[in-house]
Amino acid sequence: MSEEKLKLLGFNNLTKSLSFNIYDMAYAQSEKHRDEYIAYIDEQYNATRLTQILTDVVEIIGAHIINVSNQDYDPHGASVTMLIAEHELPPPPGSDEESPGPLPEAVVAHLDKSHVTVHTYPESHPDNGISTFRADIDVSTCGLISPLKALNYLIHSFDSDIVTIDYRVRGFTRQLDGTKIYIDHDIHSIQNYLTEDTQNAYQMIDVNVYQENLFHTKMMLKNFNLDNYLFGMGVNELSPAEALDIRSRLQREMLEIFYSRNMP
Repeated sequence: MSEEKLKLLGFNNLTKSLSFNIYDMAYAQSEKHRDEYIAYIDEQYNATRLTQILTDVVEIIGAHIINVSNQDYDPHGASVTMLIAEHELPPPPGSDEESPGPLPEAVVAHLDKSHVTVHTYPESHPDNGISTFRADIDVSTCGLISPLKALNYLIHSFDSDIVTIDYRVRGFTRQLDGTKIYIDHDIHSIQNYLTEDTQNAYQMIDVNVYQENLFHTKMMLKNFNLDNYLFGMGVNELSPAEALDIRSRLQREMLEIFYSRNMP
């Protein structure tokens, strides 16, 4: 794309959609520990906390909130949906570059009418002791700025062992001469919107369909410290054989989710 600013006929109505799933794993051996893990997740990521996280995202991409709907569910889980609209501010220099967005220290960007949603899914299995927490997040924008600028903040707002990200630009907008524009910014990989420390922390795979403006990235945390995954106990309470077995089960679970298939 040329660096010269596009002269459009009317409103930029390209739709830029960012969807991703964040997974957190834990090992909770007893039913009591599994219940405590689910209760911990429900408290940590309740509707009030999720609303604050999405409010911060709206600030990062320079929008303002029109409407908020949030709900905690019984027995567990929560959802938040926000309708948002643009600030009457020009986008800052470099806001359309293929580069990482901010961390929690928000900066102002530009966004047109859109929405942000998050849904959480805590679950556990009674047989193998593994509990998982999944958050599904969607940021959809129309206008000048890609929602990818919100990625860093969101990934750092959750305990993220595995992250799957989809980004797609849909529709078209027109230049003054009638030429249709199907994407208004350069993008080679979602990874280029992540900070260097995040890239170094995760194993990542890209599957991109450039002619369809469709980009997909999978991420799995590289470092595995068993103590970080034990809920209600520590490694020092386990025999070497027990620790090895639990490590194997957790790593198998992570690989299955990362590759989206069950292992034999």
